[in-house]
Amino acid sequence: MEKFDYKEALKNIPHKPGVYQYWDIQNELIYIGKAKDLRNRVGSYFNKDIQINAKTRVLVSKIRNITFTIVDTEVDAWLLENSMIKKHQPRYNVMLKDDKTYPWIIIKNENYPRIFWTRRIIKDGSKYLGPYASVSMMHTILGLIKETYPLRTCNLALTRQNIEKGKFKVCLEYQLGNCKGPCQDYQSEADYDHNISEITDVLNGKIGNVVRNLKSDLDKAVSELNFELAHRLKRKQDLLENYQSKSTVVNSSITDVDVFSIASEEKYAFVNFLKVMNGTITQTQTIELKKRLDETDEELLTIAITEFRTRYNSHSKEIIVPFNIDLEDSSIKFTVPKLGEKRKLLDLSQKNVMFFKKEKIDQYEKLNPEVRTERLLTLMMKDLRLNQLPRHIECFDNSNFQGKYPVSAIVVFRDGKPSKKDYRHFNVKTVVGPDDFATMEEAVFRRYRRVLDEDTGLPQLIIIDGGKGQLSSAMKSLKLLGIEKKVTVIGIAKRLEELYYPGDQYPMYLDKRSETLKVIQQLRDEAHRFGITFHRKKRDKGTLATELELIEGIGKTTAEKLLKYFKSVKKIREATETELQEVVNMKQAKAITQYFNPAVSDVMGLQ
Repeated sequence: MEKFDYKEALKNIPHKPGVYQYWDIQNELIYIGKAKDLRNRVGSYFNKDIQINAKTRVLVSKIRNITFTIVDTEVDAWLLENSMIKKHQPRYNVMLKDDKTYPWIIIKNENYPRIFWTRRIIKDGSKYLGPYASVSMMHTILGLIKETYPLRTCNLALTRQNIEKGKFKVCLEYQLGNCKGPCQDYQSEADYDHNISEITDVLNGKIGNVVRNLKSDLDKAVSELNFELAHRLKRKQDLLENYQSKSTVVNSSITDVDVFSIASEEKYAFVNFLKVMNGTITQTQTIELKKRLDETDEELLTIAITEFRTRYNSHSKEIIVPFNIDLEDSSIKFTVPKLGEKRKLLDLSQKNVMFFKKEKIDQYEKLNPEVRTERLLTLMMKDLRLNQLPRHIECFDNSNFQGKYPVSAIVVFRDGKPSKKDYRHFNVKTVVGPDDFATMEEAVFRRYRRVLDEDTGLPQLIIIDGGKGQLSSAMKSLKLLGIEKKVTVIGIAKRLEELYYPGDQYPMYLDKRSETLKVIQQLRDEAHRFGITFHRKKRDKGTLATELELIEGIGKTTAEKLLKYFKSVKKIREATETELQEVVNMKQAKAITQYFNPAVSDVMGLQ
């Protein structure tokens, strides 16, 4: 039997809340689960250090594929899991949940509306908010409402006619202060409806005004030394500020809609579909479309909408999309939401399609490295406004130490990767002192004069580590060689990673997460590393040679010969006069021995 590579599957699962689905070898859905952290939860099934029961071991042995849907919160995952289990009823989900699993808060459609919880949704014009995955949280918010807003709990028919006829008498709830007695017209309908409006805001998460009023009442209670009331108000304030009443996934006002989003690449597009029924996502899927004739996103999304609605037999009259669709159908309303609950659904769909796209692209590029190379080079060509793919890129960097030991380095990338055999460094010959601009001018000129002489081919892109000054110096050399129009040259300044073009007064900024910028940074950092390594060697050699020149009779040339032969000052110090005479004469050898070992030389002199 084919073994499932769970380690490879886990690499593609994010550390995000969501719902995961296990599929067997026949591609049948066998289990649906929820998770606060998808990767950790799925990984726990395959962790040998964790004991699992026999049923779970059988389930794990049958897994051949894992899919998932990411959501915003753990509560969203809980609700989505519930709806998907009811829809698909997988074999290994023993306790299938029905519509009564989660309660709703209802604002009853009646005069002086009551507010209570229910598990049944009746289409009678009432408002339903929820469902609430946490029953304790639902009761907490209902208790908060009861404490904050005195409302009726009776089921009397409080019509204006009945109230005016005096058919009702206030009950114990009125005496306790839990109701203001609308049944005897002690509370106006306008005042009651104002309270209902505020309660609706609280349940919808719009609690700013309510909290501000509570703070005002709290300050007043404290100033009057009514600490018992202040304590109750503070508790209400804390509950309101910490409470979030809504789920992004579920909203009863969204009864039957289809949601679509798309993400495109040069050759492929990915479309996500969410089916929302009675405020709950019941179906979700992402598909891949391969472009044939460079189709637009609108054309591809139209194809996908038709495919999904046929596949799932959907007759929703509203379709949520990221942009306008030119699709003639009088029975369908296309919505491009900007704010609100529908926008949240579209954002959720977009999150899923973007993750699916990244997962697929990573798979393609892992199996076909050339795919990544072509995509990356195409992206760079577009971002940097090039007229050809930058298959050959060269980057220059300068190094010096207080104006001494100046060097230049050049690194080469071919097809987006370092070509170390082509790296070069230059000992600066014509520049005196710390002149970075002149050093860059010399290095660029020497590099491309040799390229032209040997006809080894110019790069498509040259990157100069530095701002406008270094870029201008490089352009002087290119103009002198007559190749300034044959290559694209840009400078990158370290402070804000600005990109400068010759003759352009203002820099260009790329997104900090841009792959193009990351390649440029890699080139710049590699040029700096390569240059500084060569610079240190030269500086160390120069420092050692200077020390040897302190010895009487040893000049610069002799010092360099000694270092070349012995490799280090330590070995020169330990060498005998006979060994030193392999490089220098007898007098110089004695001088070196006397310098490094004066005590030994004095003893030998006394003898």
